[in-house]
Amino acid sequence: MSPAARPSKPPATDSPGLGELAARHGLTVSGARPPLGTYIAQLWSRRHFITAFATARLTSQYSQAKLGQVWQLMTPLLNAAVYYFVFGMLMGTARRIPDFVPFLVTGVFVWTFTANSITAGTRAVSGNIGLVQALHFPRAVLPIGLALQQLQQLVFSMGALAVILMCFGEFPKPSWLLAVPALALQALFSTGIAMVVARLAARTPDIAQLMPFLLRTWMYVSGVMWSIPMVLKRLDLPEPVVLALRCNPVAVYIDLVRFALIDSYTKAQLPPHVWALALGWAVLLGVGGFVYFWKAEEEYGRG
Repeated sequence: MSPAARPSKPPATDSPGLGELAARHGLTVSGARPPLGTYIAQLWSRRHFITAFATARLTSQYSQAKLGQVWQLMTPLLNAAVYYFVFGMLMGTARRIPDFVPFLVTGVFVWTFTANSITAGTRAVSGNIGLVQALHFPRAVLPIGLALQQLQQLVFSMGALAVILMCFGEFPKPSWLLAVPALALQALFSTGIAMVVARLAARTPDIAQLMPFLLRTWMYVSGVMWSIPMVLKRLDLPEPVVLALRCNPVAVYIDLVRFALIDSYTKAQLPPHVWALALGWAVLLGVGGFVYFWKAEEEYGRG
C-alpha cells in the first residue's frame, strides 16, 4: 500500500491538556493575581524592602542638588512664602485670619504631603516598568513605598513646622498630640488614592500630564491659604457646594492639624463630625484603593 493510501493515525484523546499538565506539576500562571489574603501576606513579608525602598528614594531624590536634603524643607517653605505674598498681602487674607503665617504654613505642609503622594502614585508603575517586568513581587509594593517616602518627608517637614510655630508664639502643648492621629489617617487616605491613580496611570499614562491641573484645582478649594468657615459665612452658596467644601477630605485633615497646633483655630471652625469624616475618608480610600489596585495585579507591566 502506498504511503498516500495508508490510513492516518487517529489523534490521541487521552493526552492531558497544557493546563492540566501544568497543574499536575505544580506550575501556575506567571503574574497571576493571588487571593487578597495571600496578597496581604506577601506584602507583609516584604515590609523591610518597602521601608528600604522608600528611604533610598528619599535619600536620592535631591542627590544632584547642591543643597541636598535641605530642599525637602525649602520646597514647601518657598511655596508658603509665595502664597503669603499673593494671598496674604496682595489679597488681604492675612488681615482677616488670626495667626495667618502658622495657618498658612500648616495648610501648605499638610497639603504637600497628599499632593506629592498622588503625584508619586502616577509614576509608581510606569516609572518602575523595568522592575515590574523583570521581577515577580506584589505590585502594591511600589505605590505603598512611594507613599511611605512622602510620609518620611512629612516627618522632617513637621519638625520645621514646629520651629516656625514657636517663632510665632505657638509652643508645644498636649493638643499637639492630636496631630498624630490626624496625620495617620491622612497617610492612609493618601496611600489609598495613590494606589488608585497608580492603576489608572498604568493603563492611561496621560493621567500623569493631567494630574498637576487637577491637584492645583483641588488645592484652591481645600482652604490651604484661605478659611473655608469664613467664606461660608460671607457667601450664600448652594447647599451641595457647602457640603462639598466641608467634607473635602484634604480640608478635613488640614482643619484637624490646625486645630491641634494653633490656639486661635478653635473647635467652632471645624466641620460637624470632623473625626468621623477623617476616619471615613481614610477607610474608604485606604481599603478601597488597595482592593482596586489589587484587582489589576495581572495587568501591570504587560503593555
